[in-house]
Amino acid sequence: MVPKIKKILYATDLSKNSSYAFLYAVDLAKKHDAKIIILHAIEPIPAYAEAYGGLTSIQKKQQIDEMVESMKNHLTGFCKKAESQMGPPCAELVSKILVFTAYPPDAILNTADQEGGDVIVLGTHGKGFISYAFLGSVSKSILHRTQKPVFIIPLPSDKTAVDWDGI
Repeated sequence: MVPKIKKILYATDLSKNSSYAFLYAVDLAKKHDAKIIILHAIEPIPAYAEAYGGLTSIQKKQQIDEMVESMKNHLTGFCKKAESQMGPPCAELVSKILVFTAYPPDAILNTADQEGGDVIVLGTHGKGFISYAFLGSVSKSILHRTQKPVFIIPLPSDKTAVDWDGI
């Protein structure tokens, strides 16, 4: 028997292209009456570089709080556009928005376990060898290290960014 999908972890790098994968997460959530947890992992700044930045822990927390608020605003606008294509609801499907400073594959895998995610949805740019080596490394790491189903959504070859009229 196939396990029920109740929690979907959608990992994003906040690029325009990652919006395309979110459409799949929304569709999956609608079909399975599931909730979406959105995760954005910020690559940690090396200690030597951080010393030059001079940010206090309060300033770092403020930056993360601002990013979460920005993501919520972006999500609201995105959902309005997605609803014109897919119908409502969209924003109601999102149960949490998480932003961590961590190595992205570790953050994705740890969050999937801690939050009880049933599946992981993430996008990939999939354009040539350089992109595979650089951007595909997160997807590859997730696939090799998880026991959960993973949906890796490539951007269609005829698109370089999400075109709302063409979705």
